[in-house]
Formats: sequence, C-alpha cells, structure tokens
Amino acid sequence: MPNTVCPECTETIFVEADSEQGDEVVCEECGVELVVVGLDPIELDLKSVDDDYGSEKDDDFDSYGYDDSY
Repeated sequence: MPNTVCPECTETIFVEADSEQGDEVVCEECGVELVVVGLDPIELDLKSVDDDYGSEKDDDFDSYGYDDSY
C-alpha cells in the first residue's frame, strides 16, 4: 500500500494501490478531504469546494434573487 503525506497536517496517509487520479481520500488525523492528483509518486491535493456542489451551486443563488448573468 503506497503512502504519501497530507498537505494539510503532514501526517502519513496510506492510499490503496489501485487508486486512480480523482479518487477521494480523507486524512484520518485532521479530517480534511483530499483528491489523488498524481500516481507516480502518489500526490494528494485539497478537495475543492466546487467538487461537492458542481453546477448546482449557481442554482442556489437564483433562489435568493442573485443575478450572475452580467
């Protein structure tokens, strides 16, 4: 099982050997959500807030009368 370091707290994180780019990992030490961005060597990056919401995020503003079409 390959390992790498959490970019947030520097704790060692073990990543499944069959992981692929885009897989999500949670640091057991600090709880931050991470994404596999490199495979050789294994590299992790903080998960973007947009990953959770995608295009639905813009729809939420419409319900508050926010107009982002300018």
